[in-house]
Amino acid sequence: MNHLPQAWGRPRDDVYGAYNASFLPQDGPKQHTQSPIVTGTSVVAMKFKDGVVVAADNLASYGSLARFTDVKRLRQFNTRAVLGFGGDVSDMQHLDRLLTSLSLRENYADPGSSGDETDTASLDAKNLHTYLSKVMYKRRTDFNPLWNHILVAGLDDADKPFLASVDLLGTTFSAPSLATGFGAHLAVPILRRVAPDEAAAETLSMDDAVNAVKEAMKVLFYRDARSLDKYSIAVIRKDGVQLKEDEKLEGQSWAFAETIRGYGTQIH
Repeated sequence: MNHLPQAWGRPRDDVYGAYNASFLPQDGPKQHTQSPIVTGTSVVAMKFKDGVVVAADNLASYGSLARFTDVKRLRQFNTRAVLGFGGDVSDMQHLDRLLTSLSLRENYADPGSSGDETDTASLDAKNLHTYLSKVMYKRRTDFNPLWNHILVAGLDDADKPFLASVDLLGTTFSAPSLATGFGAHLAVPILRRVAPDEAAAETLSMDDAVNAVKEAMKVLFYRDARSLDKYSIAVIRKDGVQLKEDEKLEGQSWAFAETIRGYGTQIH
């Protein structure tokens, strides 16, 4: 079967003669993805006095269709950093392979390493964020960007909480609370009520931070049509990473819709 564009919808050669395709370029221009199809929505993160908490739902949408409901968008790099990916899922998978390769190189280059990938302590969250910002900016300057917005959460070289973002342009930003996608509009105001600045984040307890992030995830589930009630959440502290990938929103229900009257066939 001929899949070339010049063969689409034209008469048969044996009836009307050969088609003159000389005006068509034989080798077209190099093309890159400009409109991601399978995408993930918001990633939400917040600092507290001992570390950082980050969460993302497990949905990957095919356009507006909630197609893949078990896509984990939090990636633990080592015992000091967790990455949350928003945007194109295929580019997220590419970055995951890139980070796996980086982790292996770092472990083999370190003579004191035991060979375990989680021993890559030389790359803390701040170093990892710098590396990713260079990768994203380089791809942007090649006019072939990786369509992701990434949150890097963890600890820096002084074991202090670190949280920063990098987008497909290589633009970086840091704050006590961050979110990608719709979360930048819906979740960040909720988190800023709990910790409006760095000083407040330095005195915030882990339980308060986790509860604020869970409340933000609940709001996103109700308000963002590309979100899901199943999500992953990670807490990064000095003693390691606690990652849960199959959490369910508590106390959420659409049962109130059954009591609504006045629409459709409901008459009572």
